[in-house]
Amino acid sequence: MVKYLLKRIGIVLVTLWLLSIVVFILPRVAGDPVYLLLPNEATEEDREELREELGLNKSVPEQYLIFMTDVVAHGDFGESVYLKEPVTDLIIDRFPATLKLASVTFACVMPIGILLGVLAAIRKNRYPDVLARSVAVLGQSLPGFWVGIMLILLLSVTWDLLPTSGMGGADTYVMPVITLGWVSLAGGTRLTRSSMLEGMGTDYITFLRARGVAERSVILKHALRNAAIPVVTMGAMMFGYLLTGSIVVESVFTWPGMGRLAYESVSRADFPLIQAIVLFYGVIFISVNLLADTFYSWLDPRIRRT
Repeated sequence: MVKYLLKRIGIVLVTLWLLSIVVFILPRVAGDPVYLLLPNEATEEDREELREELGLNKSVPEQYLIFMTDVVAHGDFGESVYLKEPVTDLIIDRFPATLKLASVTFACVMPIGILLGVLAAIRKNRYPDVLARSVAVLGQSLPGFWVGIMLILLLSVTWDLLPTSGMGGADTYVMPVITLGWVSLAGGTRLTRSSMLEGMGTDYITFLRARGVAERSVILKHALRNAAIPVVTMGAMMFGYLLTGSIVVESVFTWPGMGRLAYESVSRADFPLIQAIVLFYGVIFISVNLLADTFYSWLDPRIRRT
């Protein structure tokens, strides 16, 4: 187990290093950011002054070395060009709002998705299965921004039941949670259903039924346990997606989180902030995958030998 974890951690470190290179290079490949940060009427002296302030007058390898030294040694991603605040402070300030939204969404979506998937599998081609497949199709078909706008139109404008935007009491979570969790619910339901159907069709389950084992025990203790491995992996990926994929939802509902900060940084061409957010999202997603791999190997020891 230790050897397996060390191998996975090594892969994670290499992946993060490659990601840091991509994150650092992409804003520079797109062109000189000075022309995006300054108005058209700015003089060449203004541009040279900004290049020196941002360290863009040095060679790209020197810039990358300074960038990585600051990040690794001090956790310093620089200062936001537009907001004039340390990037690290902005992320620390905004991330809790995104974490709250993602956690509430995950706590609602995961149990419902598993329940619908299990019911669809044990009631194949009946009403629960039709309902689960309908949820899966709608979740994959309807874009999140459209769902959010329709919820605002229906629940806020037409019926005046919920606030249209902002983060506050429990009522402010309802529409963002539904919008953010819509696609994840569809994926969780579909995967749970297919995993359960695959497990229930094995000779092992047929043998248990032939021995007279109670159907509840067959479903919950054996079939569901065998189906849990891909579902656990999907759950980890889902949580990573909820943390990093909330840009549209937070923008629609004016949620003061990382997603809205990412949207604002891109619209303002604030490249130090963009670099930090993308790298931070990468760390989150890779860390979640590492935890999923660890738990996956604990559920199925055969994986450790690979």
